[in-house]
Amino acid sequence: MGLFSFFKKKKKKEAEEADNIQEEIRRETAEISQEASEASQEVEEQQPEKGTVQVPQSDTEGNHAADEKPQSDAAIRQAEEEKRRAEDEKRRVEEQRRQAEEERRLAEAEEEKRLAEEERRQAEEEKKGLEKSLKKTKEGVFGRLARAIAGKSKVDDDVLDKLEEALILSDVGPNTTIQIIERIEKRVATDKYMNTSELNRILKEEVASMLAENKGSDSGYFEAPENGDPYVIMVVGVNGVGKTTTIGKLANMFKKQGYKVMLGAADTFRAAAIDQLKIWSDRAGVDIVAQSMGSDPAAVAYDTIASAKANHSDVVIIDTAGRLHNKVNLMNELTKIKKVMQKIVPSAPQEILLVIDASTGQNAIEQTKQFTEATDVNALAVTKLDGTAKGGVVLGISNEFNIPVKYIGVGEKIDDLQIFDKEQFVDSLFNF
Repeated sequence: MGLFSFFKKKKKKEAEEADNIQEEIRRETAEISQEASEASQEVEEQQPEKGTVQVPQSDTEGNHAADEKPQSDAAIRQAEEEKRRAEDEKRRVEEQRRQAEEERRLAEAEEEKRLAEEERRQAEEEKKGLEKSLKKTKEGVFGRLARAIAGKSKVDDDVLDKLEEALILSDVGPNTTIQIIERIEKRVATDKYMNTSELNRILKEEVASMLAENKGSDSGYFEAPENGDPYVIMVVGVNGVGKTTTIGKLANMFKKQGYKVMLGAADTFRAAAIDQLKIWSDRAGVDIVAQSMGSDPAAVAYDTIASAKANHSDVVIIDTAGRLHNKVNLMNELTKIKKVMQKIVPSAPQEILLVIDASTGQNAIEQTKQFTEATDVNALAVTKLDGTAKGGVVLGISNEFNIPVKYIGVGEKIDDLQIFDKEQFVDSLFNF
């Protein structure tokens, strides 16, 4: 996950250095060519024109010309030698240029091969981690599904009722569950499926198809703004969902991608929140701006953005209060934070990330609803998938909200945060 941005920057820098070297070689080649041309012209000027006979006007002039002839011959030989050396130097520089280009091509091919291997290895590790984190959910859904179809020769209404129950208990959500069941009913209307594996395959295909139709579930890596402004992520969510931990993991992820990261501890209502974020900044090896408990959160956010811009940070992650008295207070606080950040970076925050806990099941969907009504949430992070059988909530949120699930937490380690890949998620959920 996510080495390409770092190596993209590195590769761009190496390409620029190689271009500078080639430009220097071209300049030297041009200078040598000029010297060779001048030497050739000097030889031609010193040689008499074809068909011209120089006749001395007097004995004195003849003697003088005779004296000058050896000198002229020596000058011609010297000019020819300089021309030859210039041509040899030109060939040498051309060979150096050719070798440099070949070495650059081979180095690029080797780097691409290494990157591809690294991405393949990392993808395999992520898939294993995802499958492990979804183990409880898989056992819950498909354990119930196996019991529902046991002894059945076809998929009938009873099987579909039990499948519906299994999906609901896995917190896929009623709306998404109904859509899945309706899709399967259309498939079994004309065909008969005799065993669990067939029904599993159909279920996988229909869930994948449903998520593919939901463009809101598309996500990916971002590119830092080209104008030098940092990419600002404002993180929201209730206390206890893993918000601070997610911020630390995000900081670690972005740093590994080659970005310069700065954190802002704007959750000033809890001293523990500030202390925890400092610990995570140390673990990730990134800078942090923090003030004392009770400070104005907007002031912390402002200072963070100002410091990030002055220090040329690429990514800024702002923590916010996990709980306020009511939705109006929440809206007012977040709006105030956004406005002060925009005084320095007009486009900030480019991302408002809502963190939700998968283990809370339907409460996670309700939290998503509440926060999307309070502020302009445009990305979701679903945490604690590894400790729950309610991983189906990811499917429900992906399907019901026009907001991408961008990150999923699959463990407690600092690297246990993945960019959500809906195809990989479905494949891992239905893989046996």
